[in-house]
Amino acid sequence: MNKNKLSGPAIFMYCVITISVIISAACFVLYYGGFARYGAVLWTGVTFFTITYHFGGRIILGNISKRFGVSYKARWFSERKFEKKLYKLLRVRKWKEKVLTFDPDSFSTAKHTYLEIANTMAKSELDHWINELHALSSILFGLIWGELWIFIITAVAAMLFDLQFIIVQRYNRPIVLRVAKRKGEI
Repeated sequence: MNKNKLSGPAIFMYCVITISVIISAACFVLYYGGFARYGAVLWTGVTFFTITYHFGGRIILGNISKRFGVSYKARWFSERKFEKKLYKLLRVRKWKEKVLTFDPDSFSTAKHTYLEIANTMAKSELDHWINELHALSSILFGLIWGELWIFIITAVAAMLFDLQFIIVQRYNRPIVLRVAKRKGEI
């Protein structure tokens, strides 16, 4: 049986989640159990809980969205007039190859047609838009623990992180579709 091998970024995410769960749980037990009622213990727990929330949420939401029928043909995924100028300004062509990919095989031209890859790119973009909303929702933790500004900063950082993936998918998809057309897939 051929088992899917996890990519480096996937292994990294799972390791970060595991370590973060352990540290946040230990800190919360120490703090809320009354063993170590120090602010540093609480905020270490909150920090690692927030990391777990961001990373774990991305994996959970990505698995849920696999059930959605996503097509590159949907209007949302259409290229906008301003995008080419924006991508040139951001110099996307120079850095797009350095962006991590959770599942590189899903973008393999040896394993998939260009149309399949275009749909995978649309699904990936959708995942990262969902992650944008997920990141915003982390601000609500400021209502529980206070220090709202910390949660706003982490939400914005997480949103900027996901934005790079959205940009790369939107930059590459028209190129993939042009190749698909040339190959007669469209």
